[in-house]
Parts: sequence; C-alpha cells; structure tokens
Amino acid sequence: MSTQQPTQPLFTPAMSPQEGTSAATALFRETFGGEPDGVWYAPGRVNIIGEHTDYNGGLALPIALPHRAHLALRRRQDRTVRLVSPQTRQQVDVTDLDTIGPKGTPGEVRQWAAYVAGVAWALEREGFAGLPGFDAALVSCVPLGGGLSSSAALECSAAVAIDEVAGLGLAGSADSPDDAGRARLVQVCVRAENEMAGAPTGGMDQSASLRCLPGHALELDCRDGSVAHVPFDLAAQELALLVIDTKAKHSLVDGQYGQRRAACEQAANLLGVELLADVAVQDLDEALERLRAAASGSQGSTSAAGADTLEPDVLVRRTRHVVTEIDRTHQLVGLLQDGRPLAGDKLAAAGALMDASHESLRVDYECTCPELDTAVEAARSAGAHGARMTGGGFGGSAIALVDAARVHDVAAAVTDAYARAGFTPPAFLDAVPSAPAGRLA
Repeated sequence: MSTQQPTQPLFTPAMSPQEGTSAATALFRETFGGEPDGVWYAPGRVNIIGEHTDYNGGLALPIALPHRAHLALRRRQDRTVRLVSPQTRQQVDVTDLDTIGPKGTPGEVRQWAAYVAGVAWALEREGFAGLPGFDAALVSCVPLGGGLSSSAALECSAAVAIDEVAGLGLAGSADSPDDAGRARLVQVCVRAENEMAGAPTGGMDQSASLRCLPGHALELDCRDGSVAHVPFDLAAQELALLVIDTKAKHSLVDGQYGQRRAACEQAANLLGVELLADVAVQDLDEALERLRAAASGSQGSTSAAGADTLEPDVLVRRTRHVVTEIDRTHQLVGLLQDGRPLAGDKLAAAGALMDASHESLRVDYECTCPELDTAVEAARSAGAHGARMTGGGFGGSAIALVDAARVHDVAAAVTDAYARAGFTPPAFLDAVPSAPAGRLA
C-alpha cells in the first residue's frame, strides 16, 4: 500500500539584518579588499490593492517587506563604479559616471548595473553634480522576477547609500526618515528605472521601499506623491498576508506593461482628461460610452504618441479597471482606518475587494496568467478571505488574506493545485509590514 507524502510548501525566508550585513560585507571584502563605508538596505514591496493605478494618478496601498536588497558600498576618489553580486562575482561590472547614459545610447549600462549606476546618473540630472564613484557589493533576498520590486529595492538601497556617502542629506534614517527628501529620491529612482533600465514604471514601488513604516500600509496618492500611513498589523488580529511567488517569469521590460500604460494614455486623451484618475467612479458608465464613441471615430488614426488607436473594447476595459480599482483602494483604506478590528463583516468586505480586484485585472486588464489564476483560486478554496494578483502581472506573485493559523494549509493547497496543473512549484513569503530603506552598519 502506497502512502502519499504530505505537501511541504517552500517558504522563502528574509535575511536578518545581521545576515544581510555579514553577507554583503564578506562579498565586498572578497571582491574589492578592505572594508565598505557601510551597508545599506532597501525592502521589496507587496501591494495590498491598487494595481496599475500609479501611472494613472490614482491610489495604491503597498507595504514594505522584510525581504531586502543589501548594498555594501565604499566611496571612491574617482568617477569609476564597480559592482558585484553573488551571481556576477567572476565578472565585476565596471562603469564610469562620466560616460554612462540612458538605454539605447552609446553609454547604455546593461542588466542590473543600470539600477545602481543609474541612480547616480539620475541624481546628477537632478542637480547633484560631481558625485563620487563607488565600489558596491549586492546581496538581495527579494525574489527576482516575483513581482515584488526587486529592482526598486536595488535602486533605493543605492539611493540611500549614495545620499549618505556623498553628503546629500536627503533620506534621513529609517527610524527618523526625511519624507520630503525621500519623496525626491523616489523621483530619482523612477527616472533611473525609466530611462536607464528602460522600464516604464510609475513610482509606487520606490515610494513603498523608501517611505513605508513598520506595521503600516502606505496610502499613496500617485498624482501628487502625498502619503498617509494606514495601520496594518494583521498579526495582532490573528491574520496574515501570504505572498505566493508563482515562479511564472515576471518582467516590466517585455512590452506588455508598456502596452497597458499606452492604452491608458490613449483613453485619457480621448476622454479629454489628464489622467484616468480624473474619471469619477459614479460617472464611469457615461465616460465609457463617450470613450467607445470617441475610439470608434478614431480607429485607423494615430495618437499623439505615434501609436495606432486601439480597439474601442480594449480601451473601455482598461479604463474600467483603472477607475474601479482606484475606488476599491479608497474603500479598503476606509475599512482599515475605521478603528474596528478586521473581523466579521469587515473582514468579509476586505476580502471581497481583493477578489474583485483580481477579477478586474483578469478580465478587464488582461494581465494575469494561468499560474496567477490557479494560485488565487486554490487559496480561496482553501479558506482565504480574499486573494488577488499583486504587482504588474503577467507572472510574478499573488497574495491571500488568511487566518494566521491556516497559513501553511493554504500554502499546501496552492502547492497541490500547482502540481495537478503541472506548474513549477511556487514559493511563499510572510508579508509583515516592515521598515523603509536605511543603513544597517
């Protein structure tokens, strides 16, 4: 008689501050000799709700993860930048701040080095000329390709490190952050990602990494960059936010993300608004009728950005997702801020908002994938109060709001569902709202 072994879900632990400091420092010594000036870190993020709202001027609600990029860095006396990671220790990346330039130019910086050297380049374009070069060793435990902002964690760790060694005075410390200075660093990091790495992202990821607080979600107004800190201590209410890394490759530079952003820009232009956040949810039906008519009349024409006008149905669906997602985010913020425990009808309402978000992303924004949908459906069937994809989509991660006592049961159910579907086994993270970027040593 055969006995089936119980499923053992794979959890990806965060490195402790001591482990991150030790690993980054050891790699620095091995590669460059001597000691770094310090070790800085920046967290990945997970977005509770508010997807694809950032570049539309809407609201997002991320938390910072305990999973971080750790950067051991030492200032140089010249303008050379030398970078190493555990994956590139046999081939140190060497660039020069006097010759680097945006993607597609002769000074283009390739792969992950663009996210570090690109921050220095963007800082100089923002008026901080004459920055020193540096040697840096990266050790990160933010899953790559998991839609948890591994690139933003890298940019923001570089930002706080360069800020300190160059004496710019923008960031403050993680315990006493200078929010205005960090908001400025967010824009620097976004510029680095957009122009140096070629990824057309908004600012939500960088804002979470630089501006979140422990035990809180970040209510981020993506139009003006203003923030509020919303209590989000799930453990105190015997709940947990389970992150499911689907292992479906996630990329923001493969064209799909940019296509969705271009569709939103076309829709806003046809509606005569600056951003889709200007469309009120109570006016949505009327706005979609106007959009369909305007798009039908414009078919075959070319937009101001040089792209062909998309099918009316596509523009309608993209717009409907954005406007309703912004409304769902406002509703969830209201639930979390009302002072009552997240239980009973309130918990059910929060879960329903997460479920509705995923359906909108699946049907209207068309940015899920079979792995994401399987993870969400399996989590719900196993008792999750709500579940949805998180991040840019097309792979990456999902999240599930679950009872703390059932975290492993839900993870096992998702793992079993993956096995039945023939997918690569998923991995899981415990999403505890954590500290923003800062210095470890």
